[in-house]
Amino acid sequence: MDRLSSLPDELLYHILSLLPTKSAVVTSSLSKRWLNLWKLNPNLDIDDSVFIHPQDGKGERQHIRQSFVRFVDSVLAMQGDSPINTFSLKCITGIHPDTVNRWICNVLQRGVSELSLFTDFTCEDTEEDSYQLPRELFLSRTLVKLKLRSEHCVDWWWPGGIWSDSLALGMLKSLSIDSDLIFCGEVEEFIPSFTALEELRMGSMEWRESDVTVSSSTLRTLSLHGTGCEEFVNPTSVSFDTPNLRVLSYYDLVAEDYPLVNMKKLCDATINLILTDKQVKRLREPDNELLLEEEDDDEGNVFVNFGNVVKLMNGIQNVQKLSFTADTLEVLSQCCDTMPVFNNLKFLGITSEEGRGWQAMPALLKNCPRLETIILEGLLHYETDKCGDACPCISREGRGRSLRACPVNRLEIQGFRATMKEMTMIKHFLDYFPGLKRLDVVIEDNEPTQLRNPELSKCVKEMFNLYSRLFPSCSVELMVSGFLQKKWRAQGHI
Repeated sequence: MDRLSSLPDELLYHILSLLPTKSAVVTSSLSKRWLNLWKLNPNLDIDDSVFIHPQDGKGERQHIRQSFVRFVDSVLAMQGDSPINTFSLKCITGIHPDTVNRWICNVLQRGVSELSLFTDFTCEDTEEDSYQLPRELFLSRTLVKLKLRSEHCVDWWWPGGIWSDSLALGMLKSLSIDSDLIFCGEVEEFIPSFTALEELRMGSMEWRESDVTVSSSTLRTLSLHGTGCEEFVNPTSVSFDTPNLRVLSYYDLVAEDYPLVNMKKLCDATINLILTDKQVKRLREPDNELLLEEEDDDEGNVFVNFGNVVKLMNGIQNVQKLSFTADTLEVLSQCCDTMPVFNNLKFLGITSEEGRGWQAMPALLKNCPRLETIILEGLLHYETDKCGDACPCISREGRGRSLRACPVNRLEIQGFRATMKEMTMIKHFLDYFPGLKRLDVVIEDNEPTQLRNPELSKCVKEMFNLYSRLFPSCSVELMVSGFLQKKWRAQGHI
C-alpha cells in the first residue's frame, strides 16, 4: 500500500479514472493520502446498476433509488467546480428526468468534453410523450464527444430555434445516438448544424421525408441505420454529399434512386440494403411480370427503379474494403450488367442467407481486379439459374470463369456447418481461384453444425487433409474454438 500511495497524483488520478465512481469513492478509506484524491478525479463513471442492483428487484424500491440520487449529488457537490473531462451516466431504474438533467447541467458548467448518457424513462417518469435533454447541452462550447443511448426514444430537437446560434455545439466532433426511436427533425437541417462533426452514428432512423439528403463536408465516419419512411416504406431517393467521408456503414430500406453519391475519399464501406421477402420474390420474376400484375400494390412502384442502386455503387467504387449483406447482394442482381469496376478493392466481405441469392456474385468478382481477401459469412444461399459460375449449385458451361478472373489469394469461410453442399463449394473454390494461397474454414462454437457427431467430424477432417494434398500451393485449415475444440482434442482430431 505504501508503494502505491507514493505514486504521483497524476498517476493515481489515472488509476481512479479506470474505476466506476462508486469504487473510486471507496478508496478514500484506504489512508489519508487517498482521502480526497477521488474528489479531483476528472473522469466520472456512474452506473445505477452497480449501486441499485436492479436484477435483485432493488430498483423498484423508492428508498434505494433515493439513496442513489443522494450519492450522485454528494459526489458532484464534493467535487465543487473542479474541471471535468468525461462524464458517463447509466440511469435506467426510474430516476426522475429532472434529476438527471440537473446532473448533466452540473458537468456542462464544469466544461465536460466527453458525455455518455444511457437512460430509460417511461411515460410515468417523464410525465410527457418523451424525455427532452436539457437546453444547456445544445449550447455547450466544450463538448467534443457525445453518446446518447435510450431503450425507448431520444428526442433531440429542442423548440425555440437553438440551431440559429452558430456556436451551438461548435466543438462537437463525435455524436452517437442509439435508440428504438430518434426524433431529430429533418436530417437535411440536423447534420449540417454540426460545423466540426467528424463522426456520426445513428441507429433506428426513420426518415420524415421520402427524399433524403445527408450532407456534411467535415464527416469522416458515418454509421446510419435507417428503417425507411413511416410504416417501413422505401425512401424515394437518398443522396450523400459527404466529400471527405472515409468510413461508411449504411443500413436502410432500398431507395428508388440515389441521385447524388459524393464520396470520393471513401475507403471502407458496409452496405445493407434491406428487402422484404415479398420484394425479393418480385425481383426474381422474369421481366418483372409479377410487378406489373400488382402495380396497384402500395409497394409496387418501388421496384421499377431498383436498378438505380448502381448509382450508389458508382459512388463508392474507390473503396479498399467493402462488405455486403445477403439482401444487398440480392439487390445488386438488378445491375449486374452495369456493375462498376472496384479498382482499389482489396477486401470483400459477403454475408449469405439461405433465402437470398448469389446472382450478382459473378459480376462482382469479375470487377475486382486487385482483390486480395474474401470473407464469406456462410456459404448456403438461394439457388437460381443466375448464380453464374461463382458456385457449383447448377451445372453449366464455362464453369469457374468469374473465379478464374479473380486474383484473390486468401479466402475465409465463417459459420461452416459441414454440409455436403458446403464441402462441394469449398472444392469448387480450390479448383478455380488460381491465386489462392490460404483457405481458412471457421467453425463457430455457438452456430448449428453437424460436427458434434464424432464420425462426421472424422470424415470432414479427412476431407480437408485430402484438399491439402490435392492443392499443395494453398494452405487449407479447419479452425475450431470453444467447446468443440476441446471435444476434437479429446477425439484426436487436432
